[in-house]
Amino acid sequence: MKKAKYIICVVVILLAIIGINETAYTTNENEYSVVKQFGKIVATNNSAGLRFKVPFIQTVNYVSKATQMYDLPASEAITSDKKTMIVDAYVLWEVTDAKLYTSSLNANATTAQARIDVIVYNAIKTTISSMTQEELIASRDTALVINANNDTHEDIEINDMVSEEDKAAEDVKVIVISDRLLNCVGNQSDQYGIKIKDVKIKVLDLPDENKAAVYNRMITERNNIAAAYKAQGESEAQIIKNTTDAEVSVMLSKAKATADATIAEGEAEYMKILADAYNNEDKADFYIFSLQLDTLKNSVNKGNTTIVLDKNNPIAKIFDGVK
Repeated sequence: MKKAKYIICVVVILLAIIGINETAYTTNENEYSVVKQFGKIVATNNSAGLRFKVPFIQTVNYVSKATQMYDLPASEAITSDKKTMIVDAYVLWEVTDAKLYTSSLNANATTAQARIDVIVYNAIKTTISSMTQEELIASRDTALVINANNDTHEDIEINDMVSEEDKAAEDVKVIVISDRLLNCVGNQSDQYGIKIKDVKIKVLDLPDENKAAVYNRMITERNNIAAAYKAQGESEAQIIKNTTDAEVSVMLSKAKATADATIAEGEAEYMKILADAYNNEDKADFYIFSLQLDTLKNSVNKGNTTIVLDKNNPIAKIFDGVK
């Protein structure tokens, strides 16, 4: 009898535990809870807490509130100037309406990503098709200036630095390409109970078949720029050389003129000294006699042993002993 009572107590306790587990459920801070009855949603809970449901009839599904990332497959897009670009992007998204998310997508993240893929892919195509390749490449790290009164954002121009005065004067707003993509995405995902928070482009590149041609064009452009710099440098060097040569010629001319003037002054002074030294007949005769002696000396020094002199020559008179 005691054994039967014990078994009955154990069974009652187990049934109570099972009943509590089937009746009570807990919603955490980072999730939604969705209560279904015969496949139909009868309740959704956005806040954390302990709640109760009808056991064995109602079921509870949980949906994460966390921001999720979806890495889109790389795809091709055509710019407004008919250039092909490879775009690799990722999306940050979250569930905002658990009931709608469950009813439309069965709370399946893979299905949700498929819907996001279509929405963002179309937004990327639309955005890139409104831009030239040059604008698109430049806009990866810089802002795009778009007329604030143009809702379609069809007119785009590159502006690396826009002052506040220029913004006010031109009535423009500055947005980056990710913001432009978000504007294009809009609220299309709201119908699924999800929100696309951000779209970021990881890689924006050229197709492999176009890279070689673009790189060659870039190399040619850089070579042309280098040649222009070289030609400009050589031109400036020639100007400097010509200027320096002209300055040197002027300096040499001035130096030669100064030297000639100094020599002329020296010769004039020399002649003056000579004139002062031999300003009478005796001194003049003595000077001439000295010159004749120097000439005779030079002749003897050159190996001449015979000297022919006129008998009236003063030197001959010295040799003859005539005074």
